[in-house]
Amino acid sequence: MSGDTQSPGDADSKQRELEDLEARMRRLEDELADGQRVEPFRPSGYYTAYYATAGFFLGMVGALISLLFNVIGSLIFKQDALQLIRVYLTFPLGDQALNFTAEENGLVLAIGCCLYIATGMLLGVPFFVILTRYTQNATFAKRFLLGTILSLVLWVVNFYLILLWLQPVLIDMDPDNLIVRQVPPWVAALTHLVYGWTMVLLYPLGEFVPYQRLTEQTAE
Repeated sequence: MSGDTQSPGDADSKQRELEDLEARMRRLEDELADGQRVEPFRPSGYYTAYYATAGFFLGMVGALISLLFNVIGSLIFKQDALQLIRVYLTFPLGDQALNFTAEENGLVLAIGCCLYIATGMLLGVPFFVILTRYTQNATFAKRFLLGTILSLVLWVVNFYLILLWLQPVLIDMDPDNLIVRQVPPWVAALTHLVYGWTMVLLYPLGEFVPYQRLTEQTAE
């Protein structure tokens, strides 16, 4: 019976050995976890591609809001709600677009709305890239000011540096029916401002936030 008795020294030795094995197992588990851990993607510097994509989407929203603003404004002043789209369609279709009616040319006017929105999407790319690059950590007031300036610059470039020159070159039409003659300057400027202000207000939706995976310990 005495041969089966375990001495206290042997028990302590085995306990320490067991603790060493458990500690080693935990180290191995930690090393395996570190090797399998996926670090979230973090761009180095300004993430141009992301903000260009976000601007493309927010440009669509801005164009929709500016178009809705123009339609409501036209109804308030008892004018044709789709006059802006008719004038917009004079660029590809010429004078005849001004005579389109919703009953007879509804599909063409619908396509004109889509083209208007598509233009807003394309313009949203440079607009939002510039806005985010220079106001990424700025106050709302500074962002609003830059958005206002960009909107007015966009208005001047679109109307007086592109349309005033390009439309007469591409399309033979009555000079009085040109877009810059049909749309009052204050209406054009305000439409561009609504577009830009919409993108400023929606700015938080376009900010890049790195994805972070929750660990099991955090989840618990």
